[in-house]
Amino acid sequence: MGGLGAIGVPGLIIILVIVLIVFGPKKLPEIGGAVGKTFAEFKKSTKGLIDDEDDSAKKEEKKSDAS
Repeated sequence: MGGLGAIGVPGLIIILVIVLIVFGPKKLPEIGGAVGKTFAEFKKSTKGLIDDEDDSAKKEEKKSDAS
């Protein structure tokens, strides 16, 4: 039970074929663009959270050094 990483290439091909059958070839580029934008937004949001956390840790470190 390796989770999502255990799907492998054959599993991804099967998923792609199912998506192609369900949505059709005309909708595929539209869906791909939406998925890409969603991943980009998610990545940007998580990067912002990590940067905020790093900034908070640096501020706390400076406060403790000043004491």
